[in-house]
Amino acid sequence: MQNKQIGINGTSVSAIGLGCMGMSDLYGKADRKESIATIHATLEAGITLFDTGDFYGVGHNELLLNEALKGTKRDNAFIAVKFGAMRSPDGGWVGVDTRPQAVKNFLSYTLQRLDVDYIDLYQPARVDPNVPIEETVGAIADMVKAGYVRNIGLSEANADTIRRAHAVHPISWLQIEYSLFSRGIEKEILPTLRELGISLSAYGVLSRGLLSGKWSKDRQGAPDFRSFAPRFMGENLDKNLALVEALRVIAEEKQTNVAQLAIAWVLSRGEDVIPLIGARKQSQLQDALDAVNLKLSAADLERIEAAVPPEAVAGTRYAAEQMSTLGVE
Repeated sequence: MQNKQIGINGTSVSAIGLGCMGMSDLYGKADRKESIATIHATLEAGITLFDTGDFYGVGHNELLLNEALKGTKRDNAFIAVKFGAMRSPDGGWVGVDTRPQAVKNFLSYTLQRLDVDYIDLYQPARVDPNVPIEETVGAIADMVKAGYVRNIGLSEANADTIRRAHAVHPISWLQIEYSLFSRGIEKEILPTLRELGISLSAYGVLSRGLLSGKWSKDRQGAPDFRSFAPRFMGENLDKNLALVEALRVIAEEKQTNVAQLAIAWVLSRGEDVIPLIGARKQSQLQDALDAVNLKLSAADLERIEAAVPPEAVAGTRYAAEQMSTLGVE
């Protein structure tokens, strides 16, 4: 497995990471044994980066990761944790809290659930409209000084917020959705990251399954949060699946599949781009591992981007009420 440096402090992580959310939340029930086996397979493949959130399954994901990583040398697992999103007992979403006292409270529970002495990277899940980003990052910086956090990240922040946060403490990465279907960051956010020496942690690289090459029209209305996502609805879904079929032609010519092609495209965007793969099963993990070794020529990239023009993608990535909380689009 290749490694990449995040930010400017020299911290090294695997070229791809495992996004653990789906093992606990939002995509329906997951098999616990298979989830743990997938984490073990990830480690065996040389992947060191594990991305979680304290609100994924209301703590379930951190406990699951703790169980799976038992016996693993601490330095072999780079654990990135998102915080700030608040949940109700029925699983609903009830706001964001990134006040300095909340930062320290959330971190305390995370350290306990993961059973670790420090978190490799800590980041607010969303920008809190009621709390200046300087206060939030300042509180995390206090935890860096105290030894409880090694790196600070951001998630779904716009260019201005990134600059303000970075002025308080060096930001190691921005986590934001980036794929052939979500390229809004290329105009302003990605250039800002590169100017400041901040890496990109790209999630949603398969657009929640659309770019897996396995989604079909008859799966519309799947019993998870995608049933509310505009890209999976009606005519939008028809248009997006047509784009996937255009990609499939290229993938078959290269003797690969759509998922591997989509992941390889994200990997091709630069050494500062680290895709997160939301695998819940060992079989899903294999596509990501194969994509690392899939080389795309300039001609390949030109064909891929011609097959999926950004303006041809139909529908936003989240429902309307959630779009206002994002840093782009």
